[in-house]
Amino acid sequence: MKTGLVYSPLYLEHDTGTHVENARRLVRVMSVLEGSGLTGRLVMVSPRPATVEELGLVHTAEYVVRIRNEALRGGGWLDADTMLSPRSFEVARHAVGGVMAATDAVMKGEIRNAFALVRPPGHHAKSNRAMGFCIFNNVAIVARYLLNNYSGVKRLVIVDFDVHHGNGTSDSFYAEPRVLYISTHQYPLYPGTGHADETGEGAAEGTKVNMPLPAGCGDEEYLALFHDIVRPIVDRFQPDFILASAGYDAHWSETLASMQMTVTGFAKIARILKDLADRLCSGRLVFSLEGGYNLDALAYSVQATLDVLLGRNEIVDPLGLQTRMGRPSGLDGYVKELKKIHRLA
Repeated sequence: MKTGLVYSPLYLEHDTGTHVENARRLVRVMSVLEGSGLTGRLVMVSPRPATVEELGLVHTAEYVVRIRNEALRGGGWLDADTMLSPRSFEVARHAVGGVMAATDAVMKGEIRNAFALVRPPGHHAKSNRAMGFCIFNNVAIVARYLLNNYSGVKRLVIVDFDVHHGNGTSDSFYAEPRVLYISTHQYPLYPGTGHADETGEGAAEGTKVNMPLPAGCGDEEYLALFHDIVRPIVDRFQPDFILASAGYDAHWSETLASMQMTVTGFAKIARILKDLADRLCSGRLVFSLEGGYNLDALAYSVQATLDVLLGRNEIVDPLGLQTRMGRPSGLDGYVKELKKIHRLA
């Protein structure tokens, strides 16, 4: 069983200074992976730059030109949260291309599954707008790429467990019946989208599964949703490929959100997704990094995810659980309501 890891020092050249989404995130992850000896068990996958045409699978030509030109002029703020440096256009192209390289390697049978350790993240980026630290929508572009280029991929699933709703990804596929988009996210929280009744439109009705959660939810609540909602919906959809927008900012240590997830909890989510991929689509599963801003929590969560992808049973969680707030109550009724919305027995 071979697991791939996409990484390049080029990703450090998206220079955001002291911004919370900065190069130190990937430096810390690689330090932990190398220190644990894990990198020696992985197949390193080199990213390539996505072409302008590939970026156009999701983004408008005008938007791509704008990002390129603003980077050439030295960069600056694209919105209140998202900044561009002189190298950001090239780095962002390689973030998309890194996820593409991983999916190509999986589809060609060179590896079974992969983790794309890329930045900038992508799931907030819309067709014509940067948002929430995101420039190009890495996972959305790759989903279109898979559907367009591989006849064996008729349907695919995107599971987004970042603490923020992936509004850009959702918008990209809201009327696309071949893409099952599933999101767990804290609500209310940026960007304010992802209500439970947002289920898709037209022929795609029922293929968008939004599970907004109140502050304070942790492993127990997340895993209940993955067991009772995610697993049966993915089973019913019968995908040919699974993509994961892997955000680790629901960890209890994060200051940008108020959830109580642990490294162990993230590993268990990864295990559920791996089991689904192994059973339904010949193991074809690619994780792409989204959020996660506490450096240790991010690094150990990525390590645990890779351990799961490699088939290792032991979960290393040096951070454990630290309860910062009370846990929400009454979620049993919420799960029943979600089952009703999505016609689950």
